[in-house]
Formats: sequence, structure tokens, C-alpha cells
Amino acid sequence: MNTSVLLLSKTSDWCKLAQRFIRKHGSGVLILEGERGDKFPETAKTWQGEYIISFLSPWIIPPEVLLRANKAAINFHPAPPEYPGIGCYNFALYDDAKEYGVTCHHMVEKVDSGAIVKVLRFPLFESDDIASLKERSMAYLLVLFYDIASLIICGHELPISKETWRKRPYTRGELNALCKIKLDMSEDEIHRRVRATYYPGHPGPYLELAGHKFKV
Repeated sequence: MNTSVLLLSKTSDWCKLAQRFIRKHGSGVLILEGERGDKFPETAKTWQGEYIISFLSPWIIPPEVLLRANKAAINFHPAPPEYPGIGCYNFALYDDAKEYGVTCHHMVEKVDSGAIVKVLRFPLFESDDIASLKERSMAYLLVLFYDIASLIICGHELPISKETWRKRPYTRGELNALCKIKLDMSEDEIHRRVRATYYPGHPGPYLELAGHKFKV
């Protein structure tokens, strides 16, 4: 593949697999990785080429950088079109959704709103929690990446999905609000919120009393 590609991703094992695949089969690939809180790389601001691929990128890519992709700028979102934005696992679990999935879509200035390329779906079980749903989502997202990246490597056009985003992107504020447990909530509501927000090592459900936060 002589196609010029800019791949933006994190440093996780899943991202390393995606990086390894695109590097193995392409000669014009620039890979930039980072973690949440890292400054957007200066190198990306001057890149010019055919495709920008965001695979779990920690950055919101500036509009002027998106315009540097002559063919397409696409993102791999670890949720189906029903759950754009932040907290996708959380809100799907809270809604007791029976199905989940992952999405590849074109990037535009507004996050998770560009035309959808392809969606892969799979069952969401009552026994799922954040950890199990995230793990399965990463596996499906990597498969979707292999699928779409293979089309790019072979010089094929990207597919056009009939699926569309179902709502506006969820925000950090909405996710934070989901974590809050109140004394007047029903037992069912508390169970739903705990299931949807408890993840070891991360901020999760809490109860607030007299200005103090108590982890649930």
C-alpha cells in the first residue's frame, strides 16, 4: 500500500495491534499515539495525505487537520449509533440494552455525528458489566478496523451504511450525573446505576451527604 495514512491512537494493547496491522501492510503510514490529557501532536498539524484514521484516539481532532485528509477522515467508535459521545458503555448498561456494537464513521467538526461507514453489532447480556462489555467491544472494534483498513490497503472505496446516529452525543456532565446515588432512589434505580458506573480503579457510583462523597 502506497496510500498515505495518519493513524492516531492510544498506547493500549488493542491499539498496538491496530498499529501493527497498518504498519505491516503500508509504506506511507504515520502513527501517533498518546493518552488522555496529552497535548495534540504538532506533527499531525502539518501532515498532509489521503486518510486520517482515529482508533481510540485520546484527542478530538481539529477541523483544520481533518481537512488535510484528501480522501477520508474516519473514526472507530466503541459503541453503536445509539450511544454517541462519552460514557457509551455506561448508558447502554443503564438502559439495559439487549444489543450493543461498534461503529466506523466519517469525522466532522462535531464529535460522533459524521456519516456512518459500517456498524458491527453483538448481544449485550444481563450478566455484563463495564469490564466485560468493554473487553468484547475492543475485540469487535479491532475486527472492524481490520475490515475497513483492508479496504483502504486494497484501494477500494469505503462502504456507505444506511445507519444513522440516533441522538446527540452524551456529555461528561451526563456521565457524572449517572454516578450519583440519592437516598430517595428506588432499589432498582440504585442497582442500575451501580451496574452502569462501577469499574475498579475508576471513579464510579457515589453517595453525597453533607457535602461529602462516599463511594458505593
